[in-house]
This record gives sequence, structure tokens and C-alpha cells, in this order.
Amino acid sequence: MRAIEIRGNGGPEVLTPIELPEPVPGAGELLVRVEAAGINFIDTYFRSGLYTRPLPYIPGDEGAGIVEHVGPGVTEFLVGQRVAWASAPGSYAEKVIVPARVAVAVPDGVPPEQAASALLQGMTAHYLIESTYPARTGETVLVHAGAGGVGLLLTQLAVAKGVLVVTTVSTTEKEELSRAAGATEVLRYEDDIPERVRALTGGAGVHAVYDGVGAATFEQSLASLRVRGTLALFGAASGPVPLFDPQRLNSAGSIFLTRPTLAHYVRDRSELEWRAGDVFKAVADGVLDIRVGASYPLEEARAAHTDLEARLTTGSIVLVP
Repeated sequence: MRAIEIRGNGGPEVLTPIELPEPVPGAGELLVRVEAAGINFIDTYFRSGLYTRPLPYIPGDEGAGIVEHVGPGVTEFLVGQRVAWASAPGSYAEKVIVPARVAVAVPDGVPPEQAASALLQGMTAHYLIESTYPARTGETVLVHAGAGGVGLLLTQLAVAKGVLVVTTVSTTEKEELSRAAGATEVLRYEDDIPERVRALTGGAGVHAVYDGVGAATFEQSLASLRVRGTLALFGAASGPVPLFDPQRLNSAGSIFLTRPTLAHYVRDRSELEWRAGDVFKAVADGVLDIRVGASYPLEEARAAHTDLEARLTTGSIVLVP
């Protein structure tokens, strides 16, 4: 089978197409033919070495496909069934081993590219708006990178709850996408974001900031919050936030700061099924429009990473073997 391998950390050039033997599923595992593999910013963190993973390895943790073989002990899935997953390492490949405990059934009518993009980004948006800071009707939140994969989904889920959403974007095209997702107001990164936010909120600030950008937006995020607001720092697309004195949370208004990650919000099967079920239902009901901004052939993984890091993409992007 064809796959992408990383033998040493670095830029997109380290993504190397290779041929490997087809894997064999063990107990509790599925062998899945990949229809689409999701590409996420966390993949670039592992590739660069910001996050560590033993070398060499096949990148990618998210995808959707068709079950080809069922390992011993698996009773909940059948050969030929369509499944999706958000945490099966090695997904940049034609075939991948997926532990049955992390797989979820894909409802009819959800295309492979959308299914491959729905779980990691969709469940990230779900835990942020439902659990990390469960925003309520009439509250106002700030979402950075409002035209990105998580940003568009988070905006839609928030708006469906009656939450007012302010977003940040970098271009006119991305502003249009963010407004189409339901954003009340769209700001540019070069704006004085805290000043604009306070003008929009009667001087109070937003109830929560969902920040997946990191270093470039962290200070503005802090300054945009109201007293006892919450800053959910869930990513670092612009780089990690520098060392930070917790005493600053006091002077900022007794702010809550958290660094959440999806793994801690799908700790058991019931929580995984709840979040995945909500996301797929929202897609089926038309509440959630998962925009796949670009599809790349498997061999063009380097181009996909280059475009993602250069902020040339919108919505989700996928590899199609």
C-alpha cells in the first residue's frame, strides 16, 4: 500500500511517499481502506518536532473509510461498514489499523471528505462550546481564525445556541466565509482587537475567547475578556505562548485560563459517542456545514502542509488516497 512517512523532523519536505506491506488487524482492531484522511494543525506540530513522536512514523490521526477486515473480538463493526476516527495514528495511507474503541459509524448521506473532517475538528468545536466554556444564549464569545476548520464549526455550533460570535480573519475571502457561518462581527488581526471587542460589548468584554492561534493572539485574547471570563487556548498555529506569570490572571479580572485537548474530552466510549453523535446529527440536520476547502492526492501531502501553514486554506483539508 502507499503511505506517507516521516523519517526526521522538519518542514513539509520531510513528508515522503513510500510503499509498505498491508497491515493486519489484531484483537480489537479494524483494517480500514481510507477514503479520506483529515489534515490538522497538530500534524504539523508532530512533523516539526514541536510535539514528539518516535521516528519514523506515518502521520495523520483522522480519517474515514470502509472496513475491510475485522480483528478478533470485534463485534460492533462489520466488513463493508463506513467508519470514521479521530485518533488512529498512521492515517496518511491507503489503509490503516483503527482500534474499534475509537471508531464511530458514519451515517448515510455524509460524504467521505466531510466524515474525515467531522470528528477531530467537529468534536473539538463541540467540547469547547459545550464543556470547556459552555456558552449560553445571549452571551458573546471571540473565536480566532474564524475561517479555519475549527473556527467555522465552532461559530456554527455557538450560533445554533443563540450565542453572539465575534471572529478574527486575515482576508476578505475569509471574512465572507466567517459571516456565512453566522459571525456577528468579523475583525482583522491588524485591528486593535480588544478595543473593538469592548466597543461591541458595551465596554465589558467577551465571556470567552476560543484561541487556536497562540502566540500571535494570546495578549489580545486576555485583554478582550470580561471579569471572570474564560480563555480556552486550544492550539498554537502561530507558535507556543511564551512563559506566562499566572498573577496576570488576577489583574486581568480573575480570568480563567485553560489549555484543553480533545483526548481529555473523549475519555470513555460514552463521551466519544455523545460528541460524535452530536456532530454527525448536526451535519445531517443542516445545522453544521463542514466546508472542505481543498482535497489533495496522497502524494501531495507536502503541498497540503505548505498551504495549511501559509494560511492559504479555508475550512478543512483532506488527503484522498
